[in-house]
Amino acid sequence: MSAKAKAKALYTFQSENKEEISIQENEELVIFDENSVDGWFQGENSRGERGLFPASYVEIIRTRSNSNVTDCSISPAGSLGNDSYYLPSTPNAAQQSFYDDDDDDWDDWDDRSTVVDDADHPRGPGANGHPNQSPLSNNPNVHYRAKPPMERQDSISSARKGSMVGRNLNRFSSFVRSGVEAFVLGDVPMMAKIAEAYTIEMAPPGPCWKDSPQPFTCSIEDPTKQTKFKGIKTYISYRVTPSHTGHPVYRRYKHFDWLYNRLLHKFTVISVPHLPEKQATGRFEEDFIEKRKRRLILWMNHMTSHPVLSQYEGFEHFLMCADDKQWKLGKRRAEKDEMVGAHFMLTLQIPNEHQDLQDVEERVDTFKAFTKKMDDSVMQLTHVTSELVRKHLGGFRKEFQRLGNAFQSISQSFTLDPPHSSEALNNAISHTGRTYENIGELFAEQPKFDLFHMLDTLSLYQGLLANFPDIIHLQKGAFAKVKESQRMTDEGKMDQDEADGIRKRCRTVGFALQAEMSHFHRQREVDFKDMMQAYLREQIAFYQRVVQQLERSLRMYECL
Repeated sequence: MSAKAKAKALYTFQSENKEEISIQENEELVIFDENSVDGWFQGENSRGERGLFPASYVEIIRTRSNSNVTDCSISPAGSLGNDSYYLPSTPNAAQQSFYDDDDDDWDDWDDRSTVVDDADHPRGPGANGHPNQSPLSNNPNVHYRAKPPMERQDSISSARKGSMVGRNLNRFSSFVRSGVEAFVLGDVPMMAKIAEAYTIEMAPPGPCWKDSPQPFTCSIEDPTKQTKFKGIKTYISYRVTPSHTGHPVYRRYKHFDWLYNRLLHKFTVISVPHLPEKQATGRFEEDFIEKRKRRLILWMNHMTSHPVLSQYEGFEHFLMCADDKQWKLGKRRAEKDEMVGAHFMLTLQIPNEHQDLQDVEERVDTFKAFTKKMDDSVMQLTHVTSELVRKHLGGFRKEFQRLGNAFQSISQSFTLDPPHSSEALNNAISHTGRTYENIGELFAEQPKFDLFHMLDTLSLYQGLLANFPDIIHLQKGAFAKVKESQRMTDEGKMDQDEADGIRKRCRTVGFALQAEMSHFHRQREVDFKDMMQAYLREQIAFYQRVVQQLERSLRMYECL
């Protein structure tokens, strides 16, 4: 047993059962044993609560040794001064970043994994679900030029003025760590060859992503419990079948998790739907497996319906590759993708139409207010629906059972004086009692037909809406750079060509955000129409079953 260790939470985690505890970003924690179990630590938070939390969400704090630790070993996530530094919570941070709840070593899937989510790119959600990234990455596939102090990289020329647009001092803001600041300021060089392109078109509602040339759907079915190593390791396998091939592949949760992290790393300005949460305990229980399957289906529907995400080469590899060797090759190729983060912006082809930046800013502000209100409303409906589920499973069921028992008691009392008892009436009342007991069971069963599906959709949209504040912040940061560059041009401190370049790149960010806004609205209308129709159909069918049972009881009295 390892000794207790201090740690700091990198990300917020919300517990979902009594074995887990919630932790907040930057919260100080105590870990009871540094050897994680299934990717989970057991420890204590600052409120004295004890339980499990994900190992990849924290960093262990170790005392610095003057003899054998150098400055380069200090994690960029933050220093604790001259006495302490952060280390990843496991010996192999790259493997641990993908260690999932399937209780499996990553080595048996790809023993030479070259993930880019290393110490400079810790896995796990930032404020909007996107991975926290250092603004200047050590990833050899993302090429930032060395930046001389206090001078723009693209200003190093005797023909240019010596001033620059100021950089954001908060190096952990989404605008900086996403690389969008570097893109807007011209610090992301053009690649020699860009093999992929994503087009934004003008439509009546505004800029939209160009539809995928080959739209498709994908089913997720047959979750099956599998074992390996003679039953030592257990996991759930899902049959995934894309419509355009018809050939199924079998994927585990960790494969979905790998794809999700690749999406977060690549698509900076897109609201990537969140995966269903991991769970440390009870993950092989039937109810949990069914819930995860439903939510993976919704996640997949959003992936296939998105014109950009659905065309991603890594997604295609996930859906089609059935050969282990080819899987590993494709996995490494996706992890070496150069067009990620800031470089993804270079793949965008925007319309030639002029857009006034002030109009765009007003449109973004309107969308920001809309998402805030929708987020509040989704949370309210989630709370009401969850409470209704609780009543269906508990209160409603018990009340109808109590009423049924009371009718049964009346029927039994009528039998105590045989000369004056009416067998037909007693039977009718007794049947009525059993009917209400059955209705109580119908109420208890009903959530899995309607309310659970509503909660699934609401959960998906909570994740999508949580992404937008940081994505909107990217556009706000770009607007600020345009205004600053214009001021500097007016003061004679910057060439007009340089300011025009910043404005042009800001247009790219603006078009991308507006296209994502349009896609969100279009998909929202589809999803909420389907959700409400399905709920009302199931409610009608439910109450029809209740009415049928009541009518059968009523007919027994008509025969008296």
